Amino acid sequence: MADRISSDRALDLLKGVVDPGFENDIVSLGFVKDVKLRGDEVLVRLEWPTYPIAQHAILKDEMAEKLTAGGARSVSFQEQHVVLGKRASDKQQLLKGVRNVIAVASGKGGVGKSTLSANLALALSESGASVGLLDCDVYGPSIGLMFGVKEKPKMAGENLILPIETRGLKLMSMAFISEDDAPVIWRGPMVHGLIQQFLTQVSWGALDYLVIDLPPGTGDAQLTLTQSAPLSGAVIITTPQEMSLIDARKGLRMFQQVSVPVLGIVENMSYFSCPHCGERSEIFSHGGGRATSKELNIPFLGEVPIDPEVVAGGDEGEPIVGRNPDSPAGKAYLAVAENVAVALAREAFEGAADNSGDFSIDWQTG
Repeated sequence: MADRISSDRALDLLKGVVDPGFENDIVSLGFVKDVKLRGDEVLVRLEWPTYPIAQHAILKDEMAEKLTAGGARSVSFQEQHVVLGKRASDKQQLLKGVRNVIAVASGKGGVGKSTLSANLALALSESGASVGLLDCDVYGPSIGLMFGVKEKPKMAGENLILPIETRGLKLMSMAFISEDDAPVIWRGPMVHGLIQQFLTQVSWGALDYLVIDLPPGTGDAQLTLTQSAPLSGAVIITTPQEMSLIDARKGLRMFQQVSVPVLGIVENMSYFSCPHCGERSEIFSHGGGRATSKELNIPFLGEVPIDPEVVAGGDEGEPIVGRNPDSPAGKAYLAVAENVAVALAREAFEGAADNSGDFSIDWQTG
């Protein structure tokens, strides 16, 4: 039978639990805020840098297993979730209430960028975070359609626009302020002005995340955004075929040149799983996104399969994460959202002072 657990023993055991997303133990990371002992009962108070993700449950199971093997009769947890943020220091006045600004980009059109943006935003929101979604694809805005929004935004005063609120999200798009089917024929300065208006004259309020859906390519809209907004990081989406990967590399290097961290690559249309026989078909090849992430030394955030329900949900105003989160595509988007949240928190950690001593231990004996 194991000896009765001691305070020093409990701390040593917790130091042996490593969070793979941060590549360090949970004590050194400061996730353990307090540990209380009453006899052989242990209470661990945790503060996570993201809202709940699957990894938290895995880590708690490992903590309980180690503490029980070390002599604890029972282990319980109290948890808090505080989203960390990293912002460009010289752009603090823009979007002051937003902790993390995420750009979703692609080097070419037709790869599923807006669908990723919509499902990423919804997945982050359903984890408990406060989230906004800004559609900066001025030439082909589609976020309104994807959420079934047809109303026009209201004004709060002369120069402040209220975003549309739906499904727990705050939305703004060119589609909300333009006439249906009217072509957008704008030169660069007009695009620049609109994006500036979206950044400075929309009442976003306090948000954990603002997801920005960029137009494809590396033109005026992307340049304006990277120069103006306090971007925390960028997500690059591609499809497996080489032509799409070439364009994705261009987009990635654009963000690197303007010192915006690239959080990782998502491979869309990665494969098709037949709903009748279950056979997997790699229609557009497979694995190019993962190979590119290794080549360029950036994280691979996940692969999303082809799923007809994604298309149906987009046309009917129901992103797949809300429509059917247990579908293969729904699970894939949820996994991507968790990886993005961890990547942002890790960026914030790496940009902050060492917090290895930022935990307190209040030992109590019964």
